[in-house]
Amino acid sequence: MSEVTKAKVVVIFSGGMDSFTVLHKALSQGYEVYAVSFNYGQRHDKELIYAANVCKELSITHKIVDLTSLNPLLAGSSLTDNIDVPEGHYEETSMKSTVVPNRNMIMLSMAVGYAVSISAEAVYFGAHSGDHAIYPDCRTEFVEAMNAVCQIANYAPVDIRAPYLKNDKIEILAEGLSMGLDYRKTWTCYNGRDKACGKCGACQERLEAFEKNKAVDPLEYE
Repeated sequence: MSEVTKAKVVVIFSGGMDSFTVLHKALSQGYEVYAVSFNYGQRHDKELIYAANVCKELSITHKIVDLTSLNPLLAGSSLTDNIDVPEGHYEETSMKSTVVPNRNMIMLSMAVGYAVSISAEAVYFGAHSGDHAIYPDCRTEFVEAMNAVCQIANYAPVDIRAPYLKNDKIEILAEGLSMGLDYRKTWTCYNGRDKACGKCGACQERLEAFEKNKAVDPLEYE
C-alpha cells in the first residue's frame, strides 16, 4: 500500500509561546510542517535558539532567515534599536515602541514564497487578539487583506491562517496546556538576557496567562 502524502504548511515560528502553540496545532491537524524563523536584529534573538531546539526535537524542517540587512530601513523600534524596552502591559501606549515597521508583512511575504516553492497550501502565524491594540499587522483586517492578496500573488494560491486571531494569550495557553505542551521550551521576554525580566509587556502578558490558567510558568525570571 502506498503511503498517504500529507498536505504541507509553513509555520512562522519565532520560538515564543504563541507560535509554539500554532506549530503544534498544525501538527495536530495532520499537516507536514515546515517551520521558518526570522532574524531581524531583535534584541531577544535567543528565541531563535529555542525555535531551533524545538524543531530539532520534532524532526521538523526549519529555516532561519537573516533579515538583519533590513535594519537600516526598519528603524525606531525598541526591539531593534538602542531604545529601552518599555515596562508594563500591552494595553499601555508606551508599548507602541515595540512595533517593528511592516514586520509581519515582510515575514508573511517571504513565508508565502517559501510555501509556493514547496507546494504548501498555507502559511500559519501566531497573531492573536491581545496584539490588536498595539500591532496593526496582527489585526483581523490585516490578516484578511493579506489572505486575499496571497490568493492571487502567485499561480498557486496560498492561505494565510492565524488560528488564534480571535483568542487572547490566556485562551492560547489553555489550549496548549490541554495538548500537554511544555512551555519551558519557549522564550517570550523582549530582553534577551539569561533570565526573563518579568516586566516587559511580553513577560507580563505571559505571566498573566499562566496565572489565569492556574498554572506555573516554567521559565526562570529575574
